[in-house]
Amino acid sequence: MRNICFYFQIHQPLRLKRYRFFEIGQDHYYYDDFQTEDRIRRVVEQSYLTANRTIAEMIRSSNGKFRCSFSISGTALEQLEQYAPEVIDNFKELSKTGSVEFLAEPYAHSLASVFDANEFQRQVNIHADKIEQLFGRKPTSFYNTELIYSDEIGELVSKMGYKSMLIDEAKHVMGWKSPNYVYRHAYNPKLKLLVRNHKLSDDIAFRFANLSLTAEKFIGWIAALPAEENVINLGMGYEVFGITQPAHTGIFEFLKALPYHAMEQQMNFVLPSDFTKKIDPVDTLSSPSPISWVGNDKDLTPWTGNDLQQEALTKLYAVSERVNLCKDRPLQHDWLMLQSSDHFRYMSHKDPYGTNYETAYDAFINYMNVLADFLERVDAQYPTNIDNEELNELLKTINQQEKEIENLENEIKKLKTKAHKAT
Repeated sequence: MRNICFYFQIHQPLRLKRYRFFEIGQDHYYYDDFQTEDRIRRVVEQSYLTANRTIAEMIRSSNGKFRCSFSISGTALEQLEQYAPEVIDNFKELSKTGSVEFLAEPYAHSLASVFDANEFQRQVNIHADKIEQLFGRKPTSFYNTELIYSDEIGELVSKMGYKSMLIDEAKHVMGWKSPNYVYRHAYNPKLKLLVRNHKLSDDIAFRFANLSLTAEKFIGWIAALPAEENVINLGMGYEVFGITQPAHTGIFEFLKALPYHAMEQQMNFVLPSDFTKKIDPVDTLSSPSPISWVGNDKDLTPWTGNDLQQEALTKLYAVSERVNLCKDRPLQHDWLMLQSSDHFRYMSHKDPYGTNYETAYDAFINYMNVLADFLERVDAQYPTNIDNEELNELLKTINQQEKEIENLENEIKKLKTKAHKAT
């Protein structure tokens, strides 16, 4: 039986306003609210609302047999809550069907998995809590920012308790292997790896109109694969539906017709969590260096490929420990928003996808001005003249205090329970 696993990624960064050097130390608000709202409203109206209605109809018309999953960054969730709460309501309704699964990812759609393991785990936990709060279920499968993966990152993900992780089909990792099977981590067999079929995914995402693609033709391509290749992972950005491929191309009609043609060919739609129970891995995959789903090289160069990007990332993550000591909520929120991978991609000379800057250097200067003000705020709370040894001792003290507070709160709960039973 052929299994099709659809997953859609939703992320929108908070757009930075033009922030000039003389504003450093004077203005602590970094965001272009007009541009952010304009962008989110456009994708909501042209893509998300229609796509959500289409998927709801697909689930109903297939009696729940159409299934798909979403990875929605924390920054996107915040913007939807503020500017388009009707989309959050849509997703809540989809969640109630039992045919939709929400994946965990770093809250800020950040590169923390590469630069700061502790920050990575912190963000994943914050995101998982947010998903549970909104949609009632904690994620069990993991989607990293831009499908970034390495053996080391996979080990971190497994230690956090996730059973399956989505990765991309990189030639230097796959070799002769087909993406259409379930694999496992190189040395941690508990973590299953679900490899995106990049050709079939990109046929929909980028070549749909040029191919004059129909649901019948697409399902026919899947049916023609070798019979033993029984897992087809199809991953793409959700704005494919209505933005990358506008409505007039017939993309929504294509999506709506998929379940009918798939079930006609005896194919199932499955969720990433289904693989933790139903399908055994056929082999291991090893990726000593990080891969992603961007470009031909499938590496990190879109975010780390030049001196500008490396300078910005180094300065940002150098203060990670100090920021996480702070209890200043606006500072903590800015810390998350400034980690969005988009800021560093705008600094790329080759592929500055989504940028509104004239040059990579413009993006760098604007970000570094914002970062300079942010670092001054951090330094005001935890000065850089505190050396690492003092900082570590301070961290130990704070962690110990937090544990003591947690223990006392647990004791209070127990005493209240006893008192309630006694009365």
